[in-house]
Amino acid sequence: MTMPDATHPIALPGLDGANSLGFLAALGTVRAATLYWPQHRVRMAWSTGDLGWRPELYLHPVLEQEELLAGLNEFLQQTDPLQVLADYKDLTIPIAAFREAELAAAQTATATDRAAADFLAALGSDVVETQVNGKKNGLIADTALRNTSGAGHQHFIGTMRTLIADTTIEHLHKTLFETWRYDDPLKNHSLRWDPMDDIRYALRWDNPKGDKNRKLSGSMWGANRLAIEALPMLPTIPVKTRLETTGFTQHKGQGTIWSWPLWNTPIGLDEIRSLLSHPMLMNETPDRHALLAIGVMEIYRCRRITQGKYRNFTPAQPA
Repeated sequence: MTMPDATHPIALPGLDGANSLGFLAALGTVRAATLYWPQHRVRMAWSTGDLGWRPELYLHPVLEQEELLAGLNEFLQQTDPLQVLADYKDLTIPIAAFREAELAAAQTATATDRAAADFLAALGSDVVETQVNGKKNGLIADTALRNTSGAGHQHFIGTMRTLIADTTIEHLHKTLFETWRYDDPLKNHSLRWDPMDDIRYALRWDNPKGDKNRKLSGSMWGANRLAIEALPMLPTIPVKTRLETTGFTQHKGQGTIWSWPLWNTPIGLDEIRSLLSHPMLMNETPDRHALLAIGVMEIYRCRRITQGKYRNFTPAQPA
């Protein structure tokens, strides 16, 4: 095996930057690697080729592929950022209870371990209250990345806990280094972040309900598990009377739009966080020349759609 070095990074050919779940999994990978190996100056960049946009992970000192997988697996198995919400399966959380969880997370946070606080900031806010038919209901407003809320037994927090418990190093390997086969069992193991999760009857030859043999309807446990670790990189923030999520905006006539950048210069976690929130990404017509000057080679966008009780992301297109 060729040993990666500063100029030969570890390529992650399984992760497609044009796929919403693939992009989240890439963010989760660089965050997990940075937290597990703080001494390795972890950075990530994107390159394009026959497979499209794929991430490359730079570490110094360098690691072999097997070491990367083992470290990521250990980090993911020892991490439980949702413990502060142990009583909930979904984000239908009373404001007072969420505030109590935030205070508990703040008291235990340290300079090197603030995962619980960062996850809570990504999931919702006790400042903005949701409304039903114009009336406040006492529950927190939550992240635009929440695509499940209990319908069909698809619980947002519950599914994350299931993925944390069930994902193995084998799932990580086929997510990062192989073409996705979607051959992991789907039930209770998908956060609906992949456009492939939209299996509406109108998009198929036959009714998917009850079809145990439907193709490409499985899950990628490793991708979903790594994507969970990306949540702190896309925090929520109160804006006037609304709760906004980093990267998401409302475009007239298009509904909720999610925009994300792909960059070709290796940068670390803090720089990636800053780039994800760059205001130019939110422009209806991004200034490509200005973004190119800061290393952004491509911008992808998808819409968040709602069909009945379910949310999904559409396939992404260049902005």
